[in-house]
Amino acid sequence: MNIIERGRVFLQSLYALANRSVWDWKRCPRCGRTDTIKWGTYDRHPWFFGGRKTIVVQRHRCHGCRRTYSEGSALLIRGSWYTREVHRCAIDHWQHLGTSLRRTAEVLRSWMGRQERYLLWRPLDPVPVEAEQCHLAASTVHRWLDGAGRVAQESVVGQLEGIASTGTVGTDGLWARLRGGAKRVVLLVVDSVHGVIWPPVVVEGEEGEAPWQQVFERARQAGLKVEQLRGVTSDRAKGLLAYLRRGLSWVQHQSCIWHMWRSLGCELASAAAQAGEGLAEEAAKQVRERVRQELVALVRGVIDAQSYEAAEQALATLKGHPQGARIGHILNGQLDHLLAHLVAYYHGLKRVAPEWCWRDFRLRLSRGRIHGSDQRLERAALVWAIYYNFTPTQWRSERKRHYRHPGQSPLEVAGVPPGEISYLDALGV
Repeated sequence: MNIIERGRVFLQSLYALANRSVWDWKRCPRCGRTDTIKWGTYDRHPWFFGGRKTIVVQRHRCHGCRRTYSEGSALLIRGSWYTREVHRCAIDHWQHLGTSLRRTAEVLRSWMGRQERYLLWRPLDPVPVEAEQCHLAASTVHRWLDGAGRVAQESVVGQLEGIASTGTVGTDGLWARLRGGAKRVVLLVVDSVHGVIWPPVVVEGEEGEAPWQQVFERARQAGLKVEQLRGVTSDRAKGLLAYLRRGLSWVQHQSCIWHMWRSLGCELASAAAQAGEGLAEEAAKQVRERVRQELVALVRGVIDAQSYEAAEQALATLKGHPQGARIGHILNGQLDHLLAHLVAYYHGLKRVAPEWCWRDFRLRLSRGRIHGSDQRLERAALVWAIYYNFTPTQWRSERKRHYRHPGQSPLEVAGVPPGEISYLDALGV
C-alpha cells in the first residue's frame, strides 16, 4: 500500500466515522452485537477554530461482552485538548508557510482564544479573561509534528510503490546543525523528470560509501527499482562516487555543472592573475578581466556543448589558450561525466544536482536547530518529503524561477495524481 492509498483509506475512515448513524453506534465495536444500552455521558471541552466548546459524548454498554464504549467523532482526536482541524492547521501552517513553531502556536492561540495578535486585528474587542484564554505551546506543535513524522517513518516501506521511476535521478546532501551543536547530513534521491523525492535519511557525514548506500537502500524499500537506474546527477561527493563504482557499477554519473563552475572559480582567478603579472595596476586589471572573459567563454563552450564533437573542439581551443592549459586538463578528465546527458540512453538526466529542493527544506526545518536528535530531524525530513510530493507548484513563474509543470505536484507529473488526498491524509493527521 503506497502513500496515496494510505491517505485514501484514512480519509474514507473519517467519512465513515462522520456518517455513522444512531443504529450503527448501537453495535458493539468489540463483539459486534447490537444488544447494547446507553450508559451515561461525559463532557469534553476541546478547542475549535471558533473557540472552546463543550461536546457531550455518549457512552454505551454491551450485554454480550459486558464492556463499555464511547461514540467517536471525526472532529475529535482522542486524548487531545485540540480538535483535528487545529492539529492539521498547525502542521500545515509550519510546513506550507515556512514559519517557526513559536509563531505557529502564537497565531493559532490568537485565532482560537481571541487574544494576543487577534486584538491587533480587532482593537475594539475586549480582552478575554484568563479562564477563556488558549495556552497552546510551541512544544505541543512540535510533538504533533514529531507524531506525524513517526507515521511517515512507519510508512517508508512501500511508500512510493507503483510510482514509476524514469531511471534518471539526482542526489544531494544538506548539512544541518542540531540543538547542542551536533552536525548531521540529510541525504535524498529525487527523480530527475517528475521530481518525486524518495524518503531521505539523516547521517553523520557523506564522505564514506555507507551513507550513500543507506539512502539508495531506503529508496529501494520505498519502491525504487534500483536495478533499472541509468544515470545519477551529483556534486561528485567522494563517498557517492565510490559507492557507484562498487554497488551501482552500471549507472552513469553526471557531474553537476553548477558545482563544476564553483570548483573552477579559483583556477580562473589564478589564470587571470598570472596573465596580469608584471604590468601596471590599471593595465593588469584590464588584462585580468579580458583573460577571465576569454577563459569563461571557452569553458562555457565545453560545458554547454550540444555534442561531443563540439565539446572536443572547444576543449582543444581552451588548451591552446596561453592560460587555459590547466583548466583544459581538468575538464578533459571530467568530459564524459559533464556530457553524459547528451547520450540518448540517459535522456532525462539533469545537468545540476537537486539544489532546488533544499530551498524549501531550509524554510521549514530551520536547518535542524529545533530538533534535538537525529531521529527527530529524520522524521521531520520524511514529513517534508511527503509534503513536497503532494504539493503542486504555483501556476505563475517568478522573475528568477520557472516551473516545468505549473500547478502540478510531483506525484501528478509521475502519473499518479493524488486527487482529493492531501499529505495530511497520507500522514493520518
